[in-house]
This record gives sequence, C-alpha cells and structure tokens, in this order.
Amino acid sequence: QVQLVESGGGLVQPGGSLRLSCAASGVIFSINTMAWYRQAPGKERELVARIFTGGRTNYADSVKDRFTISRDNAKNTMTLQMNSLKPEDTAVYYCNAAFSIGPSRWGQGTQVTVSS
Repeated sequence: QVQLVESGGGLVQPGGSLRLSCAASGVIFSINTMAWYRQAPGKERELVARIFTGGRTNYADSVKDRFTISRDNAKNTMTLQMNSLKPEDTAVYYCNAAFSIGPSRWGQGTQVTVSS
C-alpha cells in the first residue's frame, strides 16, 4: 500500500526558513499531481502549492515568492522550501499525491510553528 511521510517541520522565528520533505513508498505505478496543504487550528485545510509531473506549479497567493515546491520523480519525493516565514504560516502541513491507479493519499502531517 502506498504511504506518504512528511518530515522537516519544527519551530522557527519569523523570517526564518524550513524545508519540508514528502516521501512516497509502497506499491506505486505512477504519481501524478503532488501538493502541499496546510491546516491551522479552527481553519479549513488549504492548498499551499501544487506541482505536476512535468514540473508546472501553482502557489497560493499568500506564499508565492516565499515558498518553492519541487519534486524528484525518480525518487518519488517532493519538497517545500519555505523562506521568510511568518507567524500566519503556522499550521500542520500535509503532503498529498494523486496516482494513476487508486485514490489520492495523505501523509500524517508535520507541524510548522513560526514564533518568537
């Protein structure tokens, strides 16, 4: 069964940086779109960034020019480089992947806290 595992979350000061990673393992025929979502307490889960197989990307306006999403198709991994972090970026960040066969999958989430 396909599994997604996020890593790299933690506590940083405003203006700092973090790099999140997502690794897919298990039976994988092909990963199509991959994306990072986040959810803050009391809020709905929102799309942060999306990346397609060919490398085309989409970003939420709130993170554009600060975050960069990338993927390594050979390794079935995805990263989110987060720079100039703000307190409002505080949330649990989730990896999501859509596959050629079967339903999309979610990782367990990794906590990102931006605070002084």
